[in-house]
Formats: sequence, structure tokens, C-alpha cells
Amino acid sequence: MKVLVTRPMTDRATAAIRAACDATFRDNTPLTVDQAGQAMRDYDAIIPTLGDAFGAEAFQGDLRCRLLANFGAGFNHIDIAAARAAGVAVTNTPDVVTDATADIALTLMLMVLRRASEGERLLRAGGWTGWNPTQLLGAEMSGRTVGIVGMGRIGQAIARRAHLGFGMEVVFFNRSTVAGLDFPARQIGDLRAMLAACHVAVIAVPGGAATRGLIGAAELEALGPQGVLVNIARGDVVDEDALIAALVDDRIAGAGLDVYAQEPHVPQALLDAPNATLLPHLGTATDDTRTRMGLRALANLQAHIDGGVPPDLVR
Repeated sequence: MKVLVTRPMTDRATAAIRAACDATFRDNTPLTVDQAGQAMRDYDAIIPTLGDAFGAEAFQGDLRCRLLANFGAGFNHIDIAAARAAGVAVTNTPDVVTDATADIALTLMLMVLRRASEGERLLRAGGWTGWNPTQLLGAEMSGRTVGIVGMGRIGQAIARRAHLGFGMEVVFFNRSTVAGLDFPARQIGDLRAMLAACHVAVIAVPGGAATRGLIGAAELEALGPQGVLVNIARGDVVDEDALIAALVDDRIAGAGLDVYAQEPHVPQALLDAPNATLLPHLGTATDDTRTRMGLRALANLQAHIDGGVPPDLVR
């Protein structure tokens, strides 16, 4: 089977994929929609990832490809309806990304509350003149309230860490009722009410049309001037212009971001905001996690090759 892998993989994942099929690996440049369409005509299966433009146009014409074994849990770069209409199966890599992504959320929470990135910038710029009792006073994370927007696998992993590790109270917003949690948490049915009830709001919803712009000016207003926003989901879940305005006007205390609306572009106003901690989409960036993601994509591909149903089929 002729397979296109759209980005380089870890050494372990690369070796396993090469052993299983006739694989071509691209460089680290995302596929344009034209390139995606050509790949759909040239390969039996594709392992794509975030940034590859598998919009509706990519699924037109006489297609050879019958599987997109996505490398990643999120798949909002793929037009699922168009793929389904063209008879192309789509899979993703859930579960294996949970712990690493939750760890990045906690990293951002701590960095914003303790003003760690501000301190590093001060030090690197040569502006630190020594310890003093009132320099860069932040806020403690222990004992505060975290609000989770989207209590799926990743949201639960974040909440569990926050509660068990830092004694944080957990509130959350989820469109469906969530029961059977193994830690205490209170579901609040109104998003703005939940934001008003927490000190730190963490966005952990899937990307896509249903969540685009979910956090706008009114939601940030509800979070309030002492509140912190952390986004490890997808950049376009948050209205970036509204977030910038809230940061500049001190209508929220700070933000920790690992994702952006137009990656890799980051607005200059965000780069300039001292109360914004910014990471370059590091959520799953550990060797072990990225290897597990590659092997999970391969497991879906292997099931397809064997004529079975891939275990992570997007339905």
C-alpha cells in the first residue's frame, strides 16, 4: 500500500510505518488544499496532521485514497462531511495525547499565575536588579477554583491534576451531563456563570464549527479582572481580538496560550502583552507521546489494510 506521511515522525514511529507499508515522508511544510487534493489522487492512504488543508476541494474528482489516518486527536483541518461523501474514512489518535496535553495546561496555569514568563523576560533583558519584597507578585494556584470548558478526556485529566495536586476546587461547563468522575467537581450549565465562578478557566473543547468563537468578549467579561484564561484546545475557540482587548485593558488578569487562530501567525499585540504567556503549540510535544500518536495512526492504517474497521474511526 502506497502511503503519504505529511510530516516527519519520531524515529520509532518512522521505523514502524516504513516496516508496514510503502511510505513517503514529506518535510515540515503543511499541505495546501491543492497538494492535499493531488495526494488524494496519488496515494492509497494518507497520515495527515494539523495544518494540512483537507478542505472540501481536496475530495473532488477520481480519488485513490480511502483513508486519512490523522496524526492527532483534533481533526478540524479535515472536512469530515466531504470525506464521508467521497467514501474516505477518517481516524484520529485519542487517549495517547491526554497526559502530555494536560501537563501543558498545568504548566501554563502556573506560569501565568506566578508570572514566570514575565520574570524570564526581565532576566534575559538584563532588567533584574536583585530580589525585593514586591517584585512580580503573582497569585497562588493552591486552593483556588479551576473552571474546565469541555470535560472530556483532556479536561478531566487537567481537573484531576489541579484538584489532587493543588487542592483546587473544580467547576466545569460541558454541553452534555458528565457523571462518574473520580474527583469532586460541580457542573454548571451556563458557560458565563461557570467562568464567573472560577479563578482560572481552561479551554479543553474540540475544535471545529461548533466551538469556533465560543469564548468572546462577554465570556471574558464574566471571567473578570482577577481571572486567567488558558487555551490548549484550538486557537479559533477564542475570539483573539476580544482576548487581546481584554488583556490590554486589564479586564482579565492574564492568559496562557498554546494555540492560535491562524497558526503559526501570532498577532503582534499578543506578543507585546506582558500578561500573556505564549507557547508554540507544545501540547503533545514529548518523544513518547508523539511516538504513541504515530503508532496509533499506524494501528488505524493497519486495520484498514487488513480489511477491518479502524479502532479510532471518526463517525
